[in-house]
Amino acid sequence: MNYFANSTWQDYLKDIIDILIVTYIIYHLILLVRGTRAIQLLKGLLVLVLIWAASTWFDLYTLKWLMNQMFTFGVLAVFIIFQPELRRGLEQLGRGKLFGRNADDEELSKEIGAVIKAVNYLSRRKIGALLVFERNTGLNEYTESGIPMQSMISSELLINIFIPNTPLHDGAVIVQNRRIAAAGCYLPLSENPFISKELGTRHRAAIGISEVGDAVSIVVSEETGQISLAIEGQVVRDINEESLISKLYEELGPKFNQIEKRKPFWKRIGGRK
Repeated sequence: MNYFANSTWQDYLKDIIDILIVTYIIYHLILLVRGTRAIQLLKGLLVLVLIWAASTWFDLYTLKWLMNQMFTFGVLAVFIIFQPELRRGLEQLGRGKLFGRNADDEELSKEIGAVIKAVNYLSRRKIGALLVFERNTGLNEYTESGIPMQSMISSELLINIFIPNTPLHDGAVIVQNRRIAAAGCYLPLSENPFISKELGTRHRAAIGISEVGDAVSIVVSEETGQISLAIEGQVVRDINEESLISKLYEELGPKFNQIEKRKPFWKRIGGRK
């Protein structure tokens, strides 16, 4: 209490900054080990700490002595056990990436790269495809019409799904929460009378699903091999790769350019409406 009574606003500000810095560091350390075996090892260490706390609380001398011996050599054991994670963290720190792009950004970058690789492959071979990315509006009604997958996104899997004469090639792939939720899904067709007569069922389905929600759809034409993007009930045909990547980052990433989003999206990217 004396500390609080004698502290000035500068001291409070310094403490707040100190706590925020430590919180930021701990957060990024958690991101660093997330998805690795280190998480399981940390859970094991937490169990040991709880056992030590219980032995101290109940005065279990033998158990407390045993736990103290384990903690004596525990520091060395931690360095040995977490050697791969520590090395990876130091490498990222040396490259200045530890506190730069977070894990979500890196994961999104890999997934978009896999999607671009897949649609380019399908486009060159004029293999029809339809990918739908869920955003705020749920698409469970449509995933239930397909075959459940719950798979990680990879270019090889996407290409395999749309190869002609395979069981899943004749429907849409729906991506939910950064995973392929289902394939072979049936989507509502757009009834917009102003849609070009050149567009087939895939394009109408891509536009239709974007009309009933805020989903983002990518279409590969079976006739021309052109890649198209459908958002907000509109479609940009023959979109170039750079614009497609930029738009996917904008629409699927955690940060949105609210000023740009006020414009009709086909005016923000390259392509032909």
